[in-house]
This record gives sequence, structure tokens and C-alpha cells, in this order.
Amino acid sequence: MKIISPAKHTDRLPLERIDPEYKRLRFQVFLGIFIGYAGYYLVRKNFSLVMPDLIAQGYSKADLGFALSGVSIAYGLSKFLMGNVSDRSNARNFLTIGLVLSALTMILMGTVPFATSSIAIMFVLLFLNGWFQGMGWPPCGRVMVHWFSTKERGTKMAIWNIAHNVGGGLIGPLSIAAIVLFGTWESKLYFPGVVALLSAMVAYMLIRDTPQSCGLPTIEEYKNDYPADYSNKHEEELTAKEIFFTYVFKSRVLWYIAFANAFVYLVRYGILDWAPTFLEEAKGFSVSETGWAYFAYEYAGIPGTLLCGWISDKVFKGRRAPATIIYMILVLVAVIVYWKNPAGNILIDNIALIAIGFLIYGPVMLIGVQALDLVPKKAAGTAAGLTGLFGYMGGALFANIAMGFVVDDFGWDGGFMVLVAACVLAIFFTALTWNKEKQHIR
Repeated sequence: MKIISPAKHTDRLPLERIDPEYKRLRFQVFLGIFIGYAGYYLVRKNFSLVMPDLIAQGYSKADLGFALSGVSIAYGLSKFLMGNVSDRSNARNFLTIGLVLSALTMILMGTVPFATSSIAIMFVLLFLNGWFQGMGWPPCGRVMVHWFSTKERGTKMAIWNIAHNVGGGLIGPLSIAAIVLFGTWESKLYFPGVVALLSAMVAYMLIRDTPQSCGLPTIEEYKNDYPADYSNKHEEELTAKEIFFTYVFKSRVLWYIAFANAFVYLVRYGILDWAPTFLEEAKGFSVSETGWAYFAYEYAGIPGTLLCGWISDKVFKGRRAPATIIYMILVLVAVIVYWKNPAGNILIDNIALIAIGFLIYGPVMLIGVQALDLVPKKAAGTAAGLTGLFGYMGGALFANIAMGFVVDDFGWDGGFMVLVAACVLAIFFTALTWNKEKQHIR
């Protein structure tokens, strides 16, 4: 069922206008999805910043952790299911509606006392927020496959992917500004929500659904960059049944990518979520040293992601599997160094952690790009949603919950054996896509 109709095709522009108009609109829509997706991150993680205030009111860490899990659970499901709706919708409207609803949810939690009066209510609202958050990535993927060709998509997606670092990094300063301006802990919820609404307005003004809706030729024609299996049918809108059963569920290579993504996410969050505890317990880091190491891990991902996207486009000519495998082999080495380095060698620990951060976000990004590459454009959101479902419902949840049990029962050695195995399995499942990808890229 279509809830937001895709933009209609319009008459083709005169030949002399096509090139300048294409260049202008490509920059415009890219800026739109960058600002829009950064806006999503303003209202994804800001609940974590009010958890100390809620603990001071009597809530336990376990209770708040349960409430916060609503975001991850809903996000994984929504990215898949709403990704399918996105494939049949106008990306401009779809992204904006999701961001507005997410922002309004955070504004509600910050302005209505009832919204934070119990764990059950907070779980429901955070679940809803996670669902709306799942409406962010798929329309960006739809825009990307319609406006950027296969052999440039890795680089462009890598640059766009920085939006989550930009948005996530702004939460801290916005929270400080909220306290200065309004003087209440609740403002850390509603003030970022207001800023997110502004970013939604900007995104709506900038984004356009497809080149054809603007009187332009397809990106394949404009760039003369046709995948091996490309046909005019790839420009036709598909039904939900066709997307799910013809192009997604029956695609063996897409399932390989989804399993690879689950193991990549397990490494990503297994390192990220447990770094503070591991560094303090096993390595003797102070709270300050741990904080800086955590910061370096996250921000090292920016240049690593950009380089990974460039390598996949320029060195491997639009193939993603080789770059992903190279990065994951290096992640495996860095994880082993991080694990086995004796306590007291703080510099080596920091270098290893920075190396993991530099390397892990490239495969996270490229697996999403690979999913977009290997299905028709009209099934892009659903394909990427399937990989996201496995990443969050498999890898991220396992890293959050099961890793704790493994470390309790088998120590940190047991936990790192799980992470090493996850690296190996991510490489294995990515390698299974090698031949199919070679056939797809001319």
C-alpha cells in the first residue's frame, strides 16, 4: 500500500539544460539528505543524556536500559519494513515525515511530565521514536541510487555517511546550550527536537525524488554507467510483493550480505559498548583516559569511511567486497592487538582502538552500498533494510546483551574470542558475494 506517492515523471528538459541542471540538483539533493540524516541523529541518542537525571529521580540503570532498548528493537524492524514503503514513496516526503515525527516524540518527552512518569511509557515512546528513526536511511538510499551511478556511489555514500557523525557529535553542544537557555534537564530532550524540525524543513526544500521527476534522464544514461543487468524495467515502480519475493527474499547474495552485516555490527558494538568497562577493568585506564579513547574510536571512523568508499570506487571500480574484506582482515589484526596487549601499555591500546574505529565503519557503510548495488533501484530501501535488520536485531543486540553473559561466564578472553570469530565470519560471508558482484559490475 502506497502512503506517499513517488514523484511523477515530467517532460524531458532541452538537451542544453540537462548537464547544468543535473549538476545543480545532484549537489542540492545530496546536501538535503546529508542535513536530513544528520537531523535524525539529533533525536536518536539524546535520551541517554537525561538518564543521569532520571536516575536521580529514582529509576535504576537496568530499568532505563530496558526503556532504551525500545529504540534498537524498533529501528531494526522499521528500517526493513518501512524501507519497503520507502521504495514505493517519494523520498522527499518520506524522509521529512519520519524526521518530524521523531522530533515531535522527543519534544513530547521533554515537555509532558507524563511521558517520563514510568518505564513502560518511556519504552513505548522510545520504541515509537526508533520506528520513526527507521524512516531515515531508506529514502536516503533511494535518492542515492537514483542520482549517483554505481561507480561513484561508494565515495558519495562515504561522504554522506559522515552525517551521522556530524549529527551525533552535535548532541553534546546542543544539550549544553539547552541547559544554558532553559535551565531544565528536560530541555536536553525538546531543544534538539526543535533543531531537528528545522533540519527537516531544510531537507524538504532541497530533496527531489528522482531525476525523471525533474525532467532529466536516468543517472545511468547521464553518466553512461550501466550495470550488467540493467534494463528499462529498473525504472518502473514495483509492488511490495515484487520487491520482497522477486528481488529480496530470493536473492542468495543479499542474504550473504545480511549475515556479514550482523557479524560486522557485532564487532562494531562489541568494541564500542564495552570499551569503557574493558579499558578500566582489564587495562587500568582512568575515567578520563577511557573517555578520550572512546572519542578517538568514533571520530577515527570518518577518514576511514571516506578512504574505504574511495577504494571501492577507484581501485576496485565499483566493487565493494574486496574493500570490505581488506578492512575486516585489518580489523581482525587490530582486535587481537587490543585484546592481547598487556595492561599498562596505554599508547598501544589507544592505537589499536583508533585502528578499529578507523576500519570498522568502512564495512558498515559499504555493506549498505553493496545491498543497493545488487538490486533494482526500486527495491533499494528494502534491500538495505534487510541488512539493517540483521545488523541491529542480530549483531547489535547480541553485542549489548549476550556479550555481557559471555564475559561474566568466560571472562574477557571469552568475549574477545566471540569478536574474533565475528571478524572471520564477516570475511567469509562477504567472500561469498565476490563472483556475483564481478558479474554485476561491467
